[in-house]
Amino acid sequence: MKVLVVSLQKDGKLASVSFELLEAAKTLEGELYTVIMAEQAESLASELASRGGGKVLAVSHPILRYYNDELYVNVLSELIAKYSPDLILGPATFYGKALLARLAAQNGGPMASDVTNLSVEDGSLVVTRPNYGGSVVSRIVNNSEKPFFVTLRPKIYPESKSGSGEVVSESIDAATTESKTTIKEMKVESAGSVNLTEADIIVSAGRGMKGPEHLPIVKELADALGAAFGASRAIVDAGWIPYSHQVGQTGKTVNPKMYVAVGISGAIQHLVGMRTSGTIVAVNKDKDAPIFSVANYGIIGDAFEVVPALTKKFKLELGG
Repeated sequence: MKVLVVSLQKDGKLASVSFELLEAAKTLEGELYTVIMAEQAESLASELASRGGGKVLAVSHPILRYYNDELYVNVLSELIAKYSPDLILGPATFYGKALLARLAAQNGGPMASDVTNLSVEDGSLVVTRPNYGGSVVSRIVNNSEKPFFVTLRPKIYPESKSGSGEVVSESIDAATTESKTTIKEMKVESAGSVNLTEADIIVSAGRGMKGPEHLPIVKELADALGAAFGASRAIVDAGWIPYSHQVGQTGKTVNPKMYVAVGISGAIQHLVGMRTSGTIVAVNKDKDAPIFSVANYGIIGDAFEVVPALTKKFKLELGG
């Protein structure tokens, strides 16, 4: 089996999920290829090779500095035609899902998104993915002769730390760089913030915080833990915080090692996006709140008293 891992970069830095993709791909024990596209891809390719990326295809071009799904699909389609992989594996992130969906459509292959496990059974690739908020887990067997396009949920596999690899510089046809869209600049909403989908720890706030003026209480706890800051749909809809922080069915699906829910009741729409977290801690004054049904640890109390106490404790213990 030939596996092509699609690694993505931002501002010239590899997303950490890239190394999780390598680890997942290595479990299949096939012929491994990894592709990285950037303005200057060689150094990124060397890093991937040193972490077990197999044959790392480095595609460098000034027009690849910023993510552009049309251009990326053109480049990847050219490489798929050249190397004929059986599986194309990418991250189940905002950009990864959009990219592989378009890539699958352009190449006429089947796709499975937000996959949590990969395996080979009787010579066929089998993937599993959660449905209906995790209450049902589907097993999907690829019986197609077309390449299989799969996005892997972050934080399921550990990062690949080492392995063999070699860098191969790839040139692309001039027609491949033609696009209806030109991206001149990308701006981040808040510099230095931790990406929700890649975070090991997430602290989220809900309507129980009573108003946007009280969110700094929860943000301080997140900072003390080195965590990303999330939110329920209720406070996003209320305009307390931007949509980019929303966790849930209509927001981001996350899978951190620890998820702390503060003042979140636990509506099913929110649980869908975080219930697979490693350890779930809930802080809520309502002892009957649904969030406690999925929590590993629950603190029944006033968030305005509990959260500052936790922050103080963590700052003392962690030296923050």
